[in-house]
Amino acid sequence: MEELFSQIAGYVRGMWRFRWWGLAFAWIAGITGGFVIYSMPDRYESTARIYVDTQSVLRPLMSGLAVQPNINQQIAILSRTLITRPNVEKLITMADLDLGARTPAEREALIAELTGGLQIRSAGRDNLFTLAYQDAHPDRAQRIVQALVSLFVESGLVGKRQDSTSARRFIDEQIAGYEQKLGEAENRLKDFRLRNMALLGDGRRDYVSQMTELSTQLRQAELELKEAENSRDSLKRQLVGEDPVLLAQPPNPLSVALPEIDGRIDALKKNLDGLLLRYTDEHPDIVGARRVIAQLEEQKQKEVEAMQKADTGAPWAPNANPVVQQMKISLAEAEARVASLGARVGEFGSRLAQLQSSAELLPKIEAEQTQLNRDYEVHKRNYEALVARRESANMSVEMTTQGGVTEFRVIDPPSLPNKPAAPNRALLMPLAGLIGLAAGIALAFLLSQLRPAFDNVRSLREVTGLPVLGAVSLVADPVLQKRRRRGLMAFGGGVAGFVVVVAGMTAMVQLLQG
Repeated sequence: MEELFSQIAGYVRGMWRFRWWGLAFAWIAGITGGFVIYSMPDRYESTARIYVDTQSVLRPLMSGLAVQPNINQQIAILSRTLITRPNVEKLITMADLDLGARTPAEREALIAELTGGLQIRSAGRDNLFTLAYQDAHPDRAQRIVQALVSLFVESGLVGKRQDSTSARRFIDEQIAGYEQKLGEAENRLKDFRLRNMALLGDGRRDYVSQMTELSTQLRQAELELKEAENSRDSLKRQLVGEDPVLLAQPPNPLSVALPEIDGRIDALKKNLDGLLLRYTDEHPDIVGARRVIAQLEEQKQKEVEAMQKADTGAPWAPNANPVVQQMKISLAEAEARVASLGARVGEFGSRLAQLQSSAELLPKIEAEQTQLNRDYEVHKRNYEALVARRESANMSVEMTTQGGVTEFRVIDPPSLPNKPAAPNRALLMPLAGLIGLAAGIALAFLLSQLRPAFDNVRSLREVTGLPVLGAVSLVADPVLQKRRRRGLMAFGGGVAGFVVVVAGMTAMVQLLQG
């Protein structure tokens, strides 16, 4: 530490030898800096304050119905990205600054000046922004700030509309694409159902139920066919003489069919059944009905006997027996019924065989149908979601257009400055004085290093590396001491005069700036 202090003291003693050079240079640098600061042109600053109100009552009311972006974040980004070359060129036109820029070089210089001079300062989280610009002409600064305010508000509104328009255009394109996909999926599903209608059923029954129903119908038809065949075979046996008992018996006249009399008898019997439900056996209507039925049966018996006697003369001849004739008719009907039931059994068997042969295709068809339904449901769900988003986007655009979400309020309009805001000469003058003093000290240090001298024995011994035998001290006489005091007072006066001059120039500048 002692060595460091000794070195610093050596530097100070060396600089002291060139103190007058340093003082002179400080005066020159200070005076020059003062004149430069005083001759700097005045710049006037115009400012405006804008408040962006994002706390609209529509936001909580439209929550869940309309898209609500982060307005605060958008405004913060806008304030940072507003000063761009396209916006500056637009501002030049709005403020009529392009009248003075006649050449491309002048226009580029103007763009660079505005880009560096325009300021947008935020006041924190209150969405309060200060727009400022400094210019040599107050009215020009006011016009530029006014144009910047208009550009700020316009960019905020237009930016939101452009974002909403782009979002709606994108959603419309996606909806059109999904409409096409949905139509294609519907057509594929329709074609698939048409191709496999037999296996898939009519929409109310599935494949298993069809097979079950066909099997039931086939068994029922086979049973009916077997019954019809047995009835037919019985009739055949009776006709070919296998059942002679029936043929040898005299025919019962009442069993012979006479359509006219049989129809009247059947009608009277039905009427009699209805009367028996309401009246007793002794009721006159019932007694009359029974008498008429008995008369008709007696008449039928007489007509049948007359027909038999007229044909063969033998009342129960086999060839003329009405029972045989009736059996032949019944046999023909039985043959027709057997043929019909046989065709039905064949048809049901063919259908069942076709379904059974297609049974191995059913799992593959069901898997394909499941995949088609899944694709259709996915496209339908996405389509409905996009339609809902489009409606939400439309509501958001309406909210933005009507200014219901964000409102720009100009708190302080662009001011017309009457006092210069820059340069701050009251601050620059003392700074110029300090810079002058620093320059004088730096010059004295530089000269001391360029023309070094030994001021003590220790430094001489360390530099030369030789032993120092002794040193001769200077004893100042009264004349030398008086000369030193006058020099010290003169140097102090020079420094004090420099400080007084700087202070005076600072006070004068403050008076001139008001």
